[in-house]
Amino acid sequence: MKQLIQTLTETKNLQDAELFSLLTEEFDESILFAAADGIRRQVYGDAVYIRGLIEVTNYCKNNCYYCGIRAGNKKVLRYRLTKEQILDCCRIGYELGFRTFVMQGGEDPVWDDRMICSTVEAIRKEFEDCAITLSLGEKSKQSYQDYFKAGANRYLLRHETATDAHYAKLHPEEMRLSTRKRCLFDLKEIGYQVGAGFMVGSPYQEMEHLISDLRFLQELTPDMIGIGPYLTHKDTPFREFPNGNLPLTVRLIGILRLMFPHALIPATTALGTIHPKGREMGLKAGANVVMPNLSPQDVRKLYALYENKLATDEEAAESLNKLKEQVTAAGYRVVIGRGDVKKG
Repeated sequence: MKQLIQTLTETKNLQDAELFSLLTEEFDESILFAAADGIRRQVYGDAVYIRGLIEVTNYCKNNCYYCGIRAGNKKVLRYRLTKEQILDCCRIGYELGFRTFVMQGGEDPVWDDRMICSTVEAIRKEFEDCAITLSLGEKSKQSYQDYFKAGANRYLLRHETATDAHYAKLHPEEMRLSTRKRCLFDLKEIGYQVGAGFMVGSPYQEMEHLISDLRFLQELTPDMIGIGPYLTHKDTPFREFPNGNLPLTVRLIGILRLMFPHALIPATTALGTIHPKGREMGLKAGANVVMPNLSPQDVRKLYALYENKLATDEEAAESLNKLKEQVTAAGYRVVIGRGDVKKG
């Protein structure tokens, strides 16, 4: 296994059978994590970039079978933030040192192109030195172009799985993997820094699906790669399925760091939800981004894609200080700045 890791470090690629071995066999994972940490330090040093996450709406027109804010879940207390509320979140974040704001939300018909562009323009006008990231789902290429013109720099859109048959088991019939992929390539063509990613351990997932995910990422070459363990929600059709596998998720972060040395890889909230030390484990495996929540305290628990989401009632400053302590304890340091991707 040591030779496979060495080959992956040097070539950024393995054969499918070799990847299968790396994903499934037992071995001393410290070898993998040491290699991944070495690569991330070569490219990014010990820096961990912070992104201020603002969850702007939990309305969604889609009915993805795994998601707690799916349209069919009538038990969700819905909310939408106003533009002024979002700007207030940015103001608080800016004072704390955040230079990237991430507007995330369901595919809310009320949050139309006009509203998105108006909000992006307002953030760009007030915070000229900041990066604006959107994570608002599938849109037309023209819509993405309009958001970019308004001042957005980055777009996050997880592909969730790169296998058509598996995608069809996770989503209703009207949703297509081909549409999701088209959106990602449209975003790249426009000039966004693009983020993709997938769930680990989602229902019906096979190891071959994960290898297909890695191959798709090689084709897309995203700037950001977000993965996390699948986490179940009691008010979805998948309520009986178990959570995803934390060790496999962390192993995959290490593999992704070796395959994509320059990628920005977050230690996700899902990692911190499934295990108290989950985010630290992700950082030590090669992740270099964390995304503290800047949303108003009264809505944080309402944006529940899965059960038991890691959401505190702390003020943003207190939460950030605790996160800095965790990052320092893991052997890294939180840095202030936009944290743009470093191109290879």
